[in-house]
Amino acid sequence: MQMMITILGPTASGKTPLAATLAKRVGGEIISADSRQVYRRMDIGTGKDLADYIVNEVRDTRCEVRIPYHLIDICEPGTKYNLFQYQQDFFDAYQDIRSRGAVPILCGGTGLYIEAVLKGYQLSPVPQNPELRAALEGKSLDELTAMLKELKAKTGSTMHNKTDVDSCQRAIRAIEIETHNLEQPVPLRELPPIPSLIIGVDIDRELRRAKITKRLKARLDEGMVDEVRGLLDEGIPADDLIYYGLEYKYVTEYITGVTTYDEMFQRLEIAIHQFAKRQMTWFRGMERRGFQIHWIDATLPMEEKVNMILKLWQ
Repeated sequence: MQMMITILGPTASGKTPLAATLAKRVGGEIISADSRQVYRRMDIGTGKDLADYIVNEVRDTRCEVRIPYHLIDICEPGTKYNLFQYQQDFFDAYQDIRSRGAVPILCGGTGLYIEAVLKGYQLSPVPQNPELRAALEGKSLDELTAMLKELKAKTGSTMHNKTDVDSCQRAIRAIEIETHNLEQPVPLRELPPIPSLIIGVDIDRELRRAKITKRLKARLDEGMVDEVRGLLDEGIPADDLIYYGLEYKYVTEYITGVTTYDEMFQRLEIAIHQFAKRQMTWFRGMERRGFQIHWIDATLPMEEKVNMILKLWQ
């Protein structure tokens, strides 16, 4: 049985169309590795781009093939999905795909999620700690980040880099998890590491920046502000949306009057550029931690990229 294929890369690198085209060639199904696409009705801001899972082929007639995908739209906005849940959900989807003889293709940009399932992180469910939360309330993000760094030095943890703690809420949760692991280090669940061919989509920094800016403008034109406003109108607290970071953080701040539209756009654009940079830092860190990533130029023709992957895989 052939191993799984993993396609990773920074935001706006074109991972999903590549994964979908590859899936059609190998009889594959895609498992998303995106920490925010798990939420229903959070579509534009998370960049689900579900049309990317429809692969068109032109031969004598035009044929559309819908590629099955997993771990998208699996929970409600306002809930706090986490790495422990993702690891179990991934493994269930992986086994399901394998049982039907299809090829699992893991695709996404959340490096922590990808590394957790490839390496088989030993994790335990971490309950909320009301006393700790109360003690941390009111601290700045810089203060919380410093505390988290100190905790990670004690636990030896590679989890919770800056990509995952861009708000006070997320930083407090990370401190909660690291504190729990320091006090109760025995894992409650073990899942096996998953062997995989790992493909990295390599995109030039300036091209990536241009694509991020163009895509942000397009998503705002497509109704991203209305999407966030609709979630607020459902009764989802603003703090819960801010917790999700990036688009949901900055657009919520605009809607609630904290910033102007222009301020929102400028801050969000900068934040996404910084996020993409941190994603690449994580992936380079994976290489230092022993993962072999085969980097493929994002600007190559699709057919050429797919053939390169197939050659490596076979």
